[in-house]
Amino acid sequence: MSSTTYQTCLANLNSNNDNGASSSINITTEALLECISNTIDATQHNAHSSIDTFFLLYAASLVFFMQTGFAMICAGCVRVNNIQNTLLKNLLDACGASLGFYTVGYAFAFGGSSTDYGKTTFIGKEDFFLMGVENDSFWLFQFAFCATSATIVAGTLAERCQMTAYLAYSIMLAAFVYPVVVHSIWSPQGFLSAHNSNPLWGSGMVDFAGGSVVHLTGGMTALIATMILGPRAGRFYDLSGEVLEEPREFTGHSLALQCLGVRYMS
Repeated sequence: MSSTTYQTCLANLNSNNDNGASSSINITTEALLECISNTIDATQHNAHSSIDTFFLLYAASLVFFMQTGFAMICAGCVRVNNIQNTLLKNLLDACGASLGFYTVGYAFAFGGSSTDYGKTTFIGKEDFFLMGVENDSFWLFQFAFCATSATIVAGTLAERCQMTAYLAYSIMLAAFVYPVVVHSIWSPQGFLSAHNSNPLWGSGMVDFAGGSVVHLTGGMTALIATMILGPRAGRFYDLSGEVLEEPREFTGHSLALQCLGVRYMS
C-alpha cells in the first residue's frame, strides 16, 4: 500500500532529524504541517501542468485536423487531373511549415518572451531550433496555427503554381512572415500586444482565436499570390492569349468532398 502524505512527511522529518544518537529531535507540529502543505501544493501544481499539457495537445490536434478539411475542399474544387497535385500541396504545407517554424519561426515569434520582458522588439532572437524550449506542447499548439495559416493559400494557388515554388512559399511563410505577425500581437514584446508593458493606445490588440494572426495573414498572402499568378490558364484567355468571349467554367469534380471539407473545418 502507498503511504499517505502524513506518513511520508513524518518519515522524511524523522530521517532529517536523526543525528545518529539513541534519541531524535522531536518533530514540531509546524514543521509537519509545512511539509504536508508543500507536498499538496506540489501535487496540485503537477496536476495543473498535466491538465494544461493535455488541453494544448487536444486543441492542437483539433486545429491541425483542419488540414484535412482544407485538403478535401481543394481536391473537390479542382478538375480530376489536378487532384493529386492539389493534395500533395496540402501535404507540403505541413512539411514546409514544420521545417520553417521549428528552425527559426518559433524563435522569431516567441523567443525572448521571458528574458526581454518590458521591452518592445520587432522579432524574437532566442530559442532557435527549439534550444532551451521546455514546453514542447506549446510549440506544437503554435505550429498547428502556423500550418493552418500556410494552407489557407493552397486553394488560391490551385492549378496554377509549381510544386517547388509552393514548398518554398510554405517554408518562407512559416519561418518569417507568420512569426513576425505572431510576435507583434501574441508575444509580450510585440508592439500590438495587449500584454505589452506599454500597450498600444492603452489596450493593445486582442486577437480572437487567430482571426487576424492566422486567417488575415493567410488571406492577405493568398490575395498577393493571386495577383502575381493571375487566373488559371484557359479561364479568361485561350492558349494563344486571345480574350475569350465568355469566361470558361472550371467545375469542381466532387461536391461531396467540398461539403465534407467544410464540415471538417467547422
